[in-house]
Amino acid sequence: MANRFRGFLPVVVDVETAGFNSKTDALLEIAAVTLTMDENGFLIIDQSYEAQVEPFEGANLEKSALDFTGIDPYDPERESVPEREALESIFKPIRKSIKAHDCKRAVLVGHNASFDQGFVNAASDRAEIKRNPFHPFSTFDTATLAGLAFGQTVLAKACQVAGIDFDGKKAHSALYDTMKTAELFCIIVNRWKELGGWEMVDEYDDYDQ
Repeated sequence: MANRFRGFLPVVVDVETAGFNSKTDALLEIAAVTLTMDENGFLIIDQSYEAQVEPFEGANLEKSALDFTGIDPYDPERESVPEREALESIFKPIRKSIKAHDCKRAVLVGHNASFDQGFVNAASDRAEIKRNPFHPFSTFDTATLAGLAFGQTVLAKACQVAGIDFDGKKAHSALYDTMKTAELFCIIVNRWKELGGWEMVDEYDDYDQ
C-alpha cells in the first residue's frame, strides 16, 4: 500500500453539515473508511468508523441544510459528542492503520473532497488537535475520477454506471455515503490496475532509478 500511493494511506471520508461554510457552519456527522490491499494487490475496504457531532459553540445551523439531510442536531437519540471527541474517535484508528501499512500520512478520499477536507481541517483546528493524520491539502476526489472513468460526477449516478447498488433513501448519511464512495474509489483504482496502469508506474520507477 505504501508503494502504491507514495507513502500515503487513502482514507475515505464523508461529512454531513449544517451549511457550506466550514468556518461558521456546524459539523454534524463524520464517517471514515480505511482501505487495504488483498493478496493480489487490489484495493479493498478495511474498516469503517462514524461519529455524531455536537454543533460547536456559536455554530451556524442553516435550516435548508438541516432539511436536506434530515438531521436534528439536538436529538438526544443521536448520541452526539463534542468535535474533539468525535474526531479523535476517527483519527485514532486511522493513525493505527497508517502505521500498520508503513505509510507516512493519510490522504483524504472524498466525493467533492475539498468540501469534506475543509470541514475536517476546520473542526480539527477548533479542537486544537495537533496530530491531524490527513495531509493538509492533498486529496483524491472521486467526483473528478468518476467523471474521467464513467462520465458521471454525481455520486449516485457514478455508482449506477459502475455497477454499485445505491439507495437514494439512505444517502446523506455520512457512513452510507462514505461506504459508497469507498466502493467507487476501489473500482476505479482496481480497473486502472487491470488495464496495466500500475505496471506502467512500476516500469517508470525502475527507469527513474
